[in-house]
Amino acid sequence: MGDVAERLYPWGATRRYHSYAAYARRTFGRPVRKIAVDGGFTCPNRDGKIAYEGCAFCDNGAFTPSYCSPGLSITAQIDAGIRFASRHIGPDTLLLAYFQPFTNTYAPLETLRARFGEALAHPRIGGLIVGTRPDCVDPRTLDYLAELSRTTHVTVEYGVESVRDATLRAVNRGHDFAAARRAICLTAQRGIRTGAHFILGLPGEDDDMLIGQTAIINELPVHAVKFHQLQLLRGTPLSRRYDADPEAFGLRSPDRYVVLTVEILRRLRSDIVVERLAANAPEPYRHAGSWGLRGCGSLVAAVEKKLAERRVFQGEIFIPLQRLKT
Repeated sequence: MGDVAERLYPWGATRRYHSYAAYARRTFGRPVRKIAVDGGFTCPNRDGKIAYEGCAFCDNGAFTPSYCSPGLSITAQIDAGIRFASRHIGPDTLLLAYFQPFTNTYAPLETLRARFGEALAHPRIGGLIVGTRPDCVDPRTLDYLAELSRTTHVTVEYGVESVRDATLRAVNRGHDFAAARRAICLTAQRGIRTGAHFILGLPGEDDDMLIGQTAIINELPVHAVKFHQLQLLRGTPLSRRYDADPEAFGLRSPDRYVVLTVEILRRLRSDIVVERLAANAPEPYRHAGSWGLRGCGSLVAAVEKKLAERRVFQGEIFIPLQRLKT
Protein backbone atom coordinates (compact mmCIF):
# COMPACT_ATOMS: atom_id res chain seq x y z
CA MET A 1 0.00 0.00 0.00
CA GLY A 2 3.01 2.25 0.36
CA ASP A 3 3.91 4.84 2.97
CA VAL A 4 1.05 6.48 4.84
CA ALA A 5 2.20 9.88 3.51
CA GLU A 6 1.07 8.81 0.02
CA ARG A 7 -2.40 7.71 1.01
CA LEU A 8 -5.53 9.30 -0.37
CA TYR A 9 -7.49 11.00 2.38
CA PRO A 10 -11.31 11.19 2.45
CA TRP A 11 -11.28 14.40 0.39
CA GLY A 12 -9.51 12.62 -2.49
CA ALA A 13 -6.04 14.14 -2.16
CA THR A 14 -2.70 13.29 -0.55
CA ARG A 15 -2.42 16.51 1.48
CA ARG A 16 -3.14 15.89 5.14
CA TYR A 17 -5.83 18.52 5.40
CA HIS A 18 -8.82 19.31 3.18
CA SER A 19 -7.44 22.25 1.25
CA TYR A 20 -9.32 24.69 -0.97
CA ALA A 21 -7.12 23.55 -3.87
CA ALA A 22 -8.39 19.98 -3.46
CA TYR A 23 -11.98 21.24 -3.28
CA ALA A 24 -11.54 23.37 -6.42
CA ARG A 25 -10.05 20.51 -8.43
CA ARG A 26 -12.81 18.16 -7.35
CA THR A 27 -15.65 20.65 -7.86
CA PHE A 28 -14.60 22.69 -10.88
CA GLY A 29 -11.87 20.61 -12.50
CA ARG A 30 -9.73 23.70 -13.01
CA PRO A 31 -7.84 26.40 -11.09
CA VAL A 32 -9.86 28.99 -9.16
CA ARG A 33 -8.90 32.59 -8.39
CA LYS A 34 -10.76 35.05 -6.18
CA ILE A 35 -10.94 38.66 -7.36
CA ALA A 36 -11.64 40.98 -4.42
CA VAL A 37 -14.30 43.66 -4.89
CA ASP A 38 -15.26 46.59 -2.66
CA GLY A 39 -19.01 46.97 -3.05
CA GLY A 40 -19.11 50.28 -1.16
CA PHE A 41 -20.87 48.80 1.88
CA THR A 42 -20.33 49.66 5.54
CA CYS A 43 -21.03 47.85 8.86
CA PRO A 44 -23.73 48.31 11.50
CA ASN A 45 -21.13 48.77 14.20
CA ARG A 46 -19.46 51.53 12.21
CA ASP A 47 -22.45 53.57 11.05
CA GLY A 48 -24.05 53.84 14.49
CA LYS A 49 -26.78 51.21 14.18
CA ILE A 50 -24.89 49.14 16.77
CA ALA A 51 -21.73 51.16 17.41
CA TYR A 52 -19.29 53.51 15.70
CA GLU A 53 -15.79 52.19 16.33
CA GLY A 54 -16.19 48.81 14.65
CA CYS A 55 -14.85 45.47 15.81
CA ALA A 56 -11.93 45.95 18.19
CA PHE A 57 -9.52 44.02 15.94
CA CYS A 58 -10.56 45.35 12.53
CA ASP A 59 -8.95 47.59 9.94
CA ASN A 60 -10.31 46.69 6.51
CA GLY A 61 -7.35 48.33 4.82
CA ALA A 62 -5.07 45.61 6.16
CA PHE A 63 -6.63 42.92 3.96
CA THR A 64 -8.11 44.88 1.05
CA PRO A 65 -6.01 44.80 -2.15
CA SER A 66 -4.85 48.14 -3.47
CA TYR A 67 -6.95 47.86 -6.63
CA CYS A 68 -10.19 47.69 -4.60
CA SER A 69 -11.89 51.06 -4.36
CA PRO A 70 -15.56 51.91 -3.92
CA GLY A 71 -14.81 54.90 -6.14
CA LEU A 72 -14.53 52.50 -9.08
CA SER A 73 -17.36 50.53 -10.61
CA ILE A 74 -17.60 46.82 -9.85
CA THR A 75 -16.60 46.10 -13.45
CA ALA A 76 -13.55 48.38 -13.24
CA GLN A 77 -12.41 46.74 -10.01
CA ILE A 78 -12.70 43.27 -11.54
CA ASP A 79 -10.68 44.40 -14.58
CA ALA A 80 -8.03 45.88 -12.27
CA GLY A 81 -7.96 42.72 -10.17
CA ILE A 82 -7.45 40.55 -13.25
CA ARG A 83 -4.53 42.75 -14.32
CA PHE A 84 -3.12 42.65 -10.78
CA ALA A 85 -3.15 38.83 -10.67
CA SER A 86 -2.47 38.22 -14.36
CA ARG A 87 0.58 36.01 -13.73
CA HIS A 88 -1.64 33.57 -11.82
CA ILE A 89 -4.60 33.57 -14.20
CA GLY A 90 -4.76 31.27 -17.20
CA PRO A 91 -7.42 31.10 -19.91
CA ASP A 92 -9.19 28.25 -18.07
CA THR A 93 -8.99 29.78 -14.57
CA LEU A 94 -12.38 30.17 -12.91
CA LEU A 95 -12.67 33.67 -11.45
CA LEU A 96 -14.94 34.36 -8.49
CA ALA A 97 -15.88 37.91 -7.48
CA TYR A 98 -15.10 38.15 -3.77
CA PHE A 99 -17.10 40.88 -2.04
CA GLN A 100 -14.70 41.15 0.86
CA PRO A 101 -14.44 44.51 2.72
CA PHE A 102 -17.03 45.39 5.36
CA THR A 103 -20.51 43.78 5.42
CA ASN A 104 -21.66 42.82 1.95
CA THR A 105 -25.33 42.16 2.67
CA TYR A 106 -25.84 45.35 4.70
CA ALA A 107 -27.97 47.15 2.11
CA PRO A 108 -31.44 46.96 0.58
CA LEU A 109 -32.05 43.94 -1.63
CA GLU A 110 -32.29 46.17 -4.73
CA THR A 111 -28.74 47.41 -4.06
CA LEU A 112 -27.44 43.87 -3.63
CA ARG A 113 -29.10 42.80 -6.89
CA ALA A 114 -27.45 45.66 -8.75
CA ARG A 115 -23.94 45.13 -7.37
CA PHE A 116 -23.86 41.35 -7.46
CA GLY A 117 -25.54 41.42 -10.85
CA GLU A 118 -22.87 43.73 -12.26
CA ALA A 119 -20.15 41.36 -11.05
CA LEU A 120 -21.83 38.32 -12.58
CA ALA A 121 -22.29 40.17 -15.86
CA HIS A 122 -18.51 40.40 -16.27
CA PRO A 123 -17.46 37.90 -18.95
CA ARG A 124 -14.65 36.39 -16.81
CA ILE A 125 -16.60 36.00 -13.58
CA GLY A 126 -18.12 32.60 -12.84
CA GLY A 127 -19.50 33.07 -9.35
CA LEU A 128 -19.68 35.07 -6.13
CA ILE A 129 -18.22 34.94 -2.63
CA VAL A 130 -20.06 37.24 -0.23
CA GLY A 131 -18.43 38.12 3.09
CA THR A 132 -20.84 39.36 5.74
CA ARG A 133 -21.93 39.41 9.38
CA PRO A 134 -24.38 36.88 10.87
CA ASP A 135 -26.72 39.66 11.98
CA CYS A 136 -26.96 41.20 8.51
CA VAL A 137 -28.90 38.61 6.53
CA ASP A 138 -32.64 38.13 6.26
CA PRO A 139 -34.87 35.60 4.46
CA ARG A 140 -35.33 37.78 1.35
CA THR A 141 -31.58 38.25 0.92
CA LEU A 142 -30.91 34.55 1.44
CA ASP A 143 -33.68 33.60 -0.99
CA TYR A 144 -32.08 35.85 -3.62
CA LEU A 145 -28.65 34.28 -3.05
CA ALA A 146 -30.20 30.81 -3.20
CA GLU A 147 -31.78 31.75 -6.54
CA LEU A 148 -28.36 32.81 -7.86
CA SER A 149 -26.76 29.62 -6.56
CA ARG A 150 -28.97 27.51 -8.80
CA THR A 151 -27.18 28.85 -11.90
CA THR A 152 -23.76 29.96 -10.62
CA HIS A 153 -21.36 29.35 -7.76
CA VAL A 154 -22.25 31.27 -4.57
CA THR A 155 -20.54 31.13 -1.19
CA VAL A 156 -21.63 33.17 1.82
CA GLU A 157 -18.83 33.67 4.37
CA TYR A 158 -19.72 34.68 7.92
CA GLY A 159 -17.34 36.37 10.32
CA VAL A 160 -17.99 34.25 13.42
CA GLU A 161 -14.56 34.82 15.06
CA SER A 162 -15.38 32.92 18.29
CA VAL A 163 -18.06 30.63 19.71
CA ARG A 164 -17.88 32.39 23.11
CA ASP A 165 -20.25 35.26 23.79
CA ALA A 166 -17.88 36.80 26.36
CA THR A 167 -15.18 37.04 23.69
CA LEU A 168 -17.59 38.49 21.13
CA ARG A 169 -18.64 41.17 23.62
CA ALA A 170 -15.02 41.94 24.47
CA VAL A 171 -14.13 42.61 20.82
CA ASN A 172 -17.33 44.61 20.14
CA ARG A 173 -18.80 42.25 17.55
CA GLY A 174 -22.32 43.41 18.34
CA HIS A 175 -23.87 39.95 18.06
CA ASP A 176 -23.73 36.67 19.95
CA PHE A 177 -22.84 33.16 18.79
CA ALA A 178 -26.53 32.24 18.55
CA ALA A 179 -26.84 34.80 15.73
CA ALA A 180 -23.98 33.10 13.88
CA ARG A 181 -25.46 29.64 14.34
CA ARG A 182 -28.87 30.86 13.13
CA ALA A 183 -27.49 32.61 10.03
CA ILE A 184 -25.32 29.63 9.07
CA CYS A 185 -28.24 27.22 9.42
CA LEU A 186 -30.63 29.41 7.42
CA THR A 187 -28.04 29.76 4.66
CA ALA A 188 -27.14 26.09 4.47
CA GLN A 189 -30.83 25.10 4.53
CA ARG A 190 -31.23 26.98 1.24
CA GLY A 191 -28.49 24.95 -0.40
CA ILE A 192 -25.98 27.83 -0.40
CA ARG A 193 -22.33 26.97 0.19
CA THR A 194 -21.58 28.40 3.63
CA GLY A 195 -18.26 29.39 5.22
CA ALA A 196 -17.21 30.60 8.66
CA HIS A 197 -14.22 32.66 9.75
CA PHE A 198 -12.48 32.27 13.13
CA ILE A 199 -9.66 34.23 14.78
CA LEU A 200 -7.40 32.05 16.90
CA GLY A 201 -6.00 33.85 19.93
CA LEU A 202 -8.44 36.57 20.90
CA PRO A 203 -7.86 37.79 24.49
CA GLY A 204 -9.08 35.36 27.12
CA GLU A 205 -9.05 32.30 24.85
CA ASP A 206 -6.33 29.75 25.65
CA ASP A 207 -5.27 26.76 23.56
CA ASP A 208 -7.62 24.34 25.33
CA MET A 209 -10.58 26.64 24.59
CA LEU A 210 -9.64 26.96 20.92
CA ILE A 211 -9.15 23.22 20.51
CA GLY A 212 -12.40 22.61 22.37
CA GLN A 213 -14.43 24.95 20.17
CA THR A 214 -13.69 22.68 17.20
CA ALA A 215 -16.45 20.33 18.42
CA ILE A 216 -18.93 23.23 18.18
CA ILE A 217 -17.68 24.16 14.70
CA ASN A 218 -18.19 20.54 13.65
CA GLU A 219 -21.86 20.78 14.60
CA LEU A 220 -22.44 23.74 12.27
CA PRO A 221 -23.61 23.00 8.69
CA VAL A 222 -20.58 24.75 7.21
CA HIS A 223 -18.86 23.73 4.02
CA ALA A 224 -15.66 25.68 4.70
CA VAL A 225 -13.72 27.47 7.42
CA LYS A 226 -10.99 30.08 7.56
CA PHE A 227 -8.64 30.25 10.53
CA HIS A 228 -5.99 32.82 11.24
CA GLN A 229 -3.87 34.02 14.09
CA LEU A 230 -4.79 37.16 15.97
CA GLN A 231 -3.00 40.07 14.31
CA LEU A 232 -2.87 43.33 16.21
CA LEU A 233 -3.36 46.17 13.75
CA ARG A 234 -2.14 49.67 14.40
CA GLY A 235 -4.71 52.17 15.57
CA THR A 236 -7.36 49.61 16.50
CA PRO A 237 -8.99 49.44 19.96
CA LEU A 238 -7.42 46.01 20.47
CA SER A 239 -3.91 47.36 19.85
CA ARG A 240 -4.51 50.04 22.48
CA ARG A 241 -5.64 47.38 24.95
CA TYR A 242 -2.46 45.44 24.22
CA ASP A 243 -0.33 48.49 24.98
CA ALA A 244 -2.12 48.89 28.31
CA ASP A 245 -1.86 45.21 29.32
CA PRO A 246 0.21 42.97 27.01
CA GLU A 247 0.17 40.08 29.49
CA ALA A 248 -3.60 39.72 29.04
CA PHE A 249 -3.13 38.69 25.41
CA GLY A 250 -0.74 35.75 25.51
CA LEU A 251 0.16 36.14 21.83
CA ARG A 252 1.39 32.89 20.31
CA SER A 253 4.69 32.46 18.49
CA PRO A 254 4.55 30.98 14.97
CA ASP A 255 5.81 27.61 16.31
CA ARG A 256 3.14 27.49 19.01
CA TYR A 257 0.48 28.52 16.50
CA VAL A 258 1.50 25.63 14.21
CA VAL A 259 1.07 23.12 17.05
CA LEU A 260 -2.32 24.62 17.95
CA THR A 261 -3.47 24.48 14.31
CA VAL A 262 -2.46 20.83 13.99
CA GLU A 263 -4.53 19.91 17.06
CA ILE A 264 -7.55 21.77 15.67
CA LEU A 265 -7.22 20.07 12.28
CA ARG A 266 -7.02 16.62 13.88
CA ARG A 267 -10.46 17.25 15.41
CA LEU A 268 -12.08 19.05 12.48
CA ARG A 269 -14.66 17.20 10.37
CA SER A 270 -12.96 15.81 7.29
CA ASP A 271 -15.60 17.17 4.87
CA ILE A 272 -15.00 20.79 5.93
CA VAL A 273 -12.77 22.63 3.46
CA VAL A 274 -9.98 24.62 5.13
CA GLU A 275 -9.63 27.74 3.02
CA ARG A 276 -7.11 29.54 5.22
CA LEU A 277 -4.72 28.69 8.05
CA ALA A 278 -3.07 32.07 8.57
CA ALA A 279 -3.29 35.73 7.61
CA ASN A 280 -0.60 38.19 6.67
CA ALA A 281 -1.35 41.88 7.18
CA PRO A 282 1.16 44.18 5.46
CA GLU A 283 3.95 45.30 7.78
CA PRO A 284 2.81 48.96 8.01
CA TYR A 285 -0.45 47.74 9.59
CA ARG A 286 1.09 45.39 12.14
CA HIS A 287 1.27 46.54 15.73
CA ALA A 288 3.94 45.57 18.26
CA GLY A 289 3.66 41.94 19.29
CA SER A 290 2.14 40.76 15.99
CA TRP A 291 4.03 38.59 13.58
CA GLY A 292 3.59 38.31 9.87
CA LEU A 293 4.94 36.03 7.21
CA ARG A 294 6.64 36.32 3.91
CA GLY A 295 3.44 35.07 2.39
CA CYS A 296 1.22 32.65 4.29
CA GLY A 297 2.74 29.72 2.38
CA SER A 298 5.57 29.41 4.89
CA LEU A 299 3.17 28.78 7.76
CA VAL A 300 1.04 26.40 5.71
CA ALA A 301 4.22 24.48 4.86
CA ALA A 302 5.12 24.35 8.56
CA VAL A 303 1.67 22.99 9.43
CA GLU A 304 1.93 20.34 6.70
CA LYS A 305 5.41 19.38 7.90
CA LYS A 306 4.16 18.99 11.48
CA LEU A 307 1.19 16.89 10.32
CA ALA A 308 3.58 14.61 8.40
CA GLU A 309 6.09 14.36 11.26
CA ARG A 310 3.33 13.27 13.61
CA ARG A 311 1.61 11.11 10.97
CA VAL A 312 -1.72 12.78 11.68
CA PHE A 313 -4.39 14.34 9.46
CA GLN A 314 -7.62 16.34 9.47
CA GLY A 315 -10.50 14.60 11.15
CA GLU A 316 -8.55 11.65 12.54
CA ILE A 317 -9.99 12.16 16.02
CA PHE A 318 -13.27 13.83 15.08
CA ILE A 319 -15.79 13.23 17.88
CA PRO A 320 -19.41 14.42 17.48
CA LEU A 321 -20.42 16.96 20.12
CA GLN A 322 -23.22 14.70 21.38
CA ARG A 323 -20.66 12.04 22.32
CA LEU A 324 -18.54 14.60 24.16
CA LYS A 325 -21.56 15.53 26.28
CA THR A 326 -22.31 11.94 27.34
